[in-house]
Amino acid sequence: MSDTGLAAVLGGARLLPVLTVPSTAMAGPLADALAAGGARCAEVTFRTPGAERVLKEMAAHGGLAVGAGTVLTPGQAERAVAAGARFVVSPGFDEEVVAKCRELGVPVVPGIATATELMRARRAGLDTVKLFPAEPLGGPRTLRALAAPFPRTRFVPTGGIDASRMAAYLADPAVLAVGGSWPATPALLERGDYDEIRRLTADAVERSMS
Repeated sequence: MSDTGLAAVLGGARLLPVLTVPSTAMAGPLADALAAGGARCAEVTFRTPGAERVLKEMAAHGGLAVGAGTVLTPGQAERAVAAGARFVVSPGFDEEVVAKCRELGVPVVPGIATATELMRARRAGLDTVKLFPAEPLGGPRTLRALAAPFPRTRFVPTGGIDASRMAAYLADPAVLAVGGSWPATPALLERGDYDEIRRLTADAVERSMS
């Protein structure tokens, strides 16, 4: 199985909100705000104790294709898929995580930062990778340099990207989607500012289509 299924899961969406959600109670209102802003997908990071429950509630919303991020182990991948994750994202390339996701039948997007890591991912049969952390690594210039020897590879850059930097990545035909936390930061969630989350999401979705 290749990871080309990610494009089908995203359904043409080019914005992937990356969410670190402090409380399970925020899951429902957050899903509502993202969907109202036009988002069609979201990545729930496994950085909080309640991540599985958040993912499960957001997946049940029905308006979003929800995946799991910051997946570090095969066990986390298994729990994420059991909770409803439709795709799995990892900060780095781990053969065991990739193998588990293939066993579970879900697209997996490993993080890469070098040509060597990208070659390993390609050798494993993966055609979509996450460039991480994109901005500290050099941004679109680094992405273009990595993409050039691998013309059939698609990238999902994340890490340090905000609304002002989004277009520079999306201009590259190798980019499938851009991931970022700016539409729904933990600070906005802590304040319960779902109107602002909806506004920022709508702005980002509009930028992603321009």
